Amino acid sequence: QVQLVESGGGLVQAGGSLRLSCAASGRTFSSYAMGWFRQASGKEREFVAAISWSGRRTYYADSVKGRFTISRDNAKNTVYLQMNSLKPEDTAVYSCAARSEKTAWSPSSSASYDYWGQGTQVTVSS
Repeated sequence: QVQLVESGGGLVQAGGSLRLSCAASGRTFSSYAMGWFRQASGKEREFVAAISWSGRRTYYADSVKGRFTISRDNAKNTVYLQMNSLKPEDTAVYSCAARSEKTAWSPSSSASYDYWGQGTQVTVSS
């Protein structure tokens, strides 16, 4: 069992930056693959980024590639999402997720993840 708590959301102007953090409980954080998803009001949840257990592999949605960077610090049990050049269409609740199984997986599928945080609101004004 792992608990995930996101932080770092807020209101920012278009073109600005935010860094989201997701702190995980437990002593086996390094054995979890991690992902970020977002859900805008009235829309379905969508994949944003993911990172492998070791951190050597990262995956991004086309809509954020080149603007967002996912990283992890296993010593701090934390995964980050650095968001630059934010756009109004990035406005959403951002949630992190953890996958415990070290098997072949689809990083962009929400079904690949076992645990979810409550989310943090990101609002980008134009």
